[in-house]
Amino acid sequence: MKKTILITGWTGYIGSHWVVAFEQAGYKTVIVDNLVNSTVEAIDWIEKILGYKPDFFNIDLRNKEKLEEVFKKYDFDWVIHFAGLKAVWESCEKPLEYFDNNIVWSIKLFECMEKYSVKNIIFSSSATVYTSPQPSVLKEREQEQNWIKEDFITWNTTNSYWTTKFLLEQILIDLSKFSGFNVINLRYFNPVWAHESWFLWEDPEWIPNNLLPFIMKVASWELDELKVFGGDYETIDGTWVRDYIDVVDLIDGHLKSYEKITLWFNVYNLWVGKWTSVLEMLKIAEKVTWKNIKYKIEWRRSWDLAEVYCNPSKAKNELWWVSKTSLDDSISNSWRFYNKGSII
Repeated sequence: MKKTILITGWTGYIGSHWVVAFEQAGYKTVIVDNLVNSTVEAIDWIEKILGYKPDFFNIDLRNKEKLEEVFKKYDFDWVIHFAGLKAVWESCEKPLEYFDNNIVWSIKLFECMEKYSVKNIIFSSSATVYTSPQPSVLKEREQEQNWIKEDFITWNTTNSYWTTKFLLEQILIDLSKFSGFNVINLRYFNPVWAHESWFLWEDPEWIPNNLLPFIMKVASWELDELKVFGGDYETIDGTWVRDYIDVVDLIDGHLKSYEKITLWFNVYNLWVGKWTSVLEMLKIAEKVTWKNIKYKIEWRRSWDLAEVYCNPSKAKNELWWVSKTSLDDSISNSWRFYNKGSII
């Protein structure tokens, strides 16, 4: 008998990939989403890939009565929690809205899980909860022992979105201690590319929040230039540094973590272990697209960190998971998508 999994926030960039991967792996997924920052068209693209539509309910998680109807209808084994607002800049302008959406939504979900004895959950967190000083990329870039590990203390977040992730992790720790929840907490950052079918992708309608879609829109002449926020960080070239992970590898990490039997609360960094600055990313994109991509250095944003990178060895040792796709290949695949599959 198939295991049945509830997924929240499924029509988003990562969640839609997750539905496809788990359905293809033999699980039954049931989806809840209020479509506040996504579109119902995603289910049509998923149907093109799978050949059928998964069960979908257009429900706001704060509507506990409607949510309970879903829990009554299915015998869930696990919950995968992706739902939440995620624009960092918006969270700084509307912190109360983010606390209401991300935290209140989640508490209503946890209450239903408690009531219907569904005690297993994978939470989509973020490595942005790590905010303490890290070794300089210029001096310590190759020293893995200095990278942040899962047991590193998380505190002093720099924006409301990150605060919601931090607080939800603490809530789940308490639920694991006092309510018997089994939690797998996955921290990651900067997923890139799209599904190999080219039906699922990160292609925001307006100016993107994430770097690679922004670069792709400039390369395809949808936008005039790339805005680079900060050129005076103490990094390899003055721009901030991140670790970019291919979304297909990231979803494979979710599958591996789901298959691991866990008790209480367990956390994993899903990272590549290779860092790239904004300008380095730009150079790779120019090589791939054969285009001169215009950019402009803007003022720093208050919530940006100079460097965000972690130690992925725990996931490698315990989940037997590593990221396999190079950043060059991810960017190349993204450009093929924007060119409708044409050969570069």
